[in-house]
Amino acid sequence: MSNTKVSLFSQILALVDRTTLMRIVKKYESDKHSKGNPTWTHLVCMLFMHFADATSCRDISNGLRSATGNLSHLGVSNAPCKSSISYMNKHRNYKVFRDLYFELLEKMEPSLIKRRQYAAKLKRQIFVMDASVIPLCLSLFDWAKFRTHKGGIKLHAVLDYDSGLPSYAVITDAKTHDVKPAQTLVFPRGSVLVADRAYVDFEMLFNLDSNGVFFVTRLKSNAKINVVETFRTNDKQEHILSDQDIELLGVHTATKYPKNLRIVKVYDDKNDKVLVLLTNNMSWTADTISQLYKARWAVESFFRYLKQLFCVKTFIGTTENAVQIQMWTSLISILLLKYLKMKSAFKWHLSNLVTFIRINLYVKLDLYQWINNPLFIKPKPPPQLGLFQ
Repeated sequence: MSNTKVSLFSQILALVDRTTLMRIVKKYESDKHSKGNPTWTHLVCMLFMHFADATSCRDISNGLRSATGNLSHLGVSNAPCKSSISYMNKHRNYKVFRDLYFELLEKMEPSLIKRRQYAAKLKRQIFVMDASVIPLCLSLFDWAKFRTHKGGIKLHAVLDYDSGLPSYAVITDAKTHDVKPAQTLVFPRGSVLVADRAYVDFEMLFNLDSNGVFFVTRLKSNAKINVVETFRTNDKQEHILSDQDIELLGVHTATKYPKNLRIVKVYDDKNDKVLVLLTNNMSWTADTISQLYKARWAVESFFRYLKQLFCVKTFIGTTENAVQIQMWTSLISILLLKYLKMKSAFKWHLSNLVTFIRINLYVKLDLYQWINNPLFIKPKPPPQLGLFQ
């Protein structure tokens, strides 16, 4: 079938491997007691919500019903009613969508563009770790108590710096400390982990060092240290204030990390403050360490895009399972869009790509021709000869 005979949304859905999904469905038996709405229909509903910016079950149902004649191209026989969408979100296991995300990531990631910049010379795999709180109304989401009058969940993510997408993600209640999920992770030997000072747990850092993993983070202000040696810095790199070899003081701290560490003090002119960077690598230049820490902003950008462009601030279900499904399908959505962005010859900004897809979701155009040339420019007509010449 010609791609000009099906909608853009249908062609985007074709990127999802149905065989992979059916294997996951069989694993969790998620189509059992589905009441005529299989997992694929559920996935289409949730992806439509994120792409079309639908904010309620009613909007999803009406939006799919408006595609009269096109539902068969989406692989859906009938558009579910709002109560059916609510039922699916409440009862279908969210792990189906979690596993689907990681399966799709594994298949699409080798094709995603490399963008290491300063870190290219290291020839190492770089991971950026962080967490972000998504607030919830405590009166509606009573299971997600965060503070006395606030609710929330926390998305913990480890981004592969090459792809800009989470290679690891877990969703917990907002009270869970950032370090807890991080303590269970294993990183490849020789890789680099970049994290903020919330992850400064010296027992965990020593385990990373023992497994041959390099880390770059920030030293906490209350840490007690002894400077063993001070190294000369490059005069041309004015943002590098000092480079020192240190040892940790304190009975408990020194026991948890008995080896020497290195701190590099960097001036951040954008925020007008001094950053004290901590690393276990003694051979890199001070500038390389400072540029590696800048890579941490990749995860900040990811969280910003996720919150601004996808439906993760307004939830269509109040149960924990429904919230998990909405979060995991938002990650699937951003994965599909980043894949299209990479494949396109047109230099898209992610926010523009989302906007253009929302406008043209049911338009029948060839997807790849469209993303390569979204702004159709009509050729100039030939000059007209005057009638009286």
